[in-house]
Amino acid sequence: MFERARRVLQFITTVTILAIAAVVCFVLWDYYTAAPWTRNGQVRVQVADIAPRVSGQIIAVRVRDNQFVHAGDILYEIDPFDFKVALATATAVVNQRKADMALKDTQEFRRDRLTDAAASREEKQVYQATADIAKAAYAQALANLSQAKINLDRTYVRSTVTGYVNNLIMRVGDYATAGKSNIEVIDASSYWVDGYFEETKIRSIHVGDRVRLDLMGYREPMWGHVVSLTRGIATANAATATQGLPSVDPVYTWVRLAQRIPVRVQIDSIPPGTQLAAGMTSTVTVVGSKGKRAHDTLTEALDRMHDALMGGTGGSGLRH
Repeated sequence: MFERARRVLQFITTVTILAIAAVVCFVLWDYYTAAPWTRNGQVRVQVADIAPRVSGQIIAVRVRDNQFVHAGDILYEIDPFDFKVALATATAVVNQRKADMALKDTQEFRRDRLTDAAASREEKQVYQATADIAKAAYAQALANLSQAKINLDRTYVRSTVTGYVNNLIMRVGDYATAGKSNIEVIDASSYWVDGYFEETKIRSIHVGDRVRLDLMGYREPMWGHVVSLTRGIATANAATATQGLPSVDPVYTWVRLAQRIPVRVQIDSIPPGTQLAAGMTSTVTVVGSKGKRAHDTLTEALDRMHDALMGGTGGSGLRH
C-alpha cells in the first residue's frame, strides 16, 4: 500500500514538473518571440549647431569641451574692431542726417508761410519734397545704426540651448564665417530613446504604452512611454535605375528577416547617478501594451505562471 502511494506521488510529481517546464518554455518562447521588446535601442539627443551671425577672427573662447552651459551664455568672441568702427560711422551719419532734416524742416516751414506772391505753389512743393527726403534719409540712418549695434553685439556668440558643449575643436585665431556652424551644444532636455522593433512586434505597441529602458552598464532601469512609431523606412528596391524605373533586387532568400521599425520613447524618469550620452545602447521593453496581451518583464510573467500553478495548493511552493 505504501509502495503504491509512493509511485502515485512520483507520477504526480513528474507530471507537475513536466507541466511547469512546458509552461516555462511557452512563456520564454512568447517573451522572446512575441512580446514587444528589443535589445536594439539607442539613446538619441538633439544638437544645436550654432553659427555666428557675423564674420571675423575669434579672439577668445569662453568654454571648454563637455562644459555645461545655459541658454544665453557666451561661447566665444569675434574681433569687434571693425564693428565698433561701423557703429561709430553709423552714429555720425545719424547725427548728420538729423541736422540736415532739421534744416530742411525749417526751410519748408518758412517757405510754406510765405504768400503766393512771394513763393509759387510749385516752389513750396519742392521744399516740402526736400524735407520729406531728409526725413527718409534720417530714418534710414537710424536703421543702419540699429544694424551696426546688433552686429557689434553678435561678436559675442551665445548658446541657444541649455546643455553641454560637444566636440569643441575651435581655438583662438580661427576665422568664424557668418552662417557656418563651428560649435555644437547638446540640448540637455531633449534626450530620448529609439527602440528598433521587429515588424512582427509592432502590432502590440501603442502610443502611450509604458516602457522599461535598461542601459548597458547600469543596474537601475529608466522608465518612459511610447510617443510615436515611425511610418516609413528606406528600402533598396525604391532606388531608380534606367529611365527612372525601380531597381528591384531579384535575390530571394528562404530565411526572411523581419524589418526593424523605429519606435520613439520619451524618457520619464532617470535613476540617480545615471549619466546619459547620445549613442548609448539600451534594451527597450514595452510593459504596458494595450493589445490583447499585456507583456510585462520575464520575471513578472513567471510570477503569474507560478501563481496560476500553485494557487490550487494553497500557495505553498518555491517563489523567486
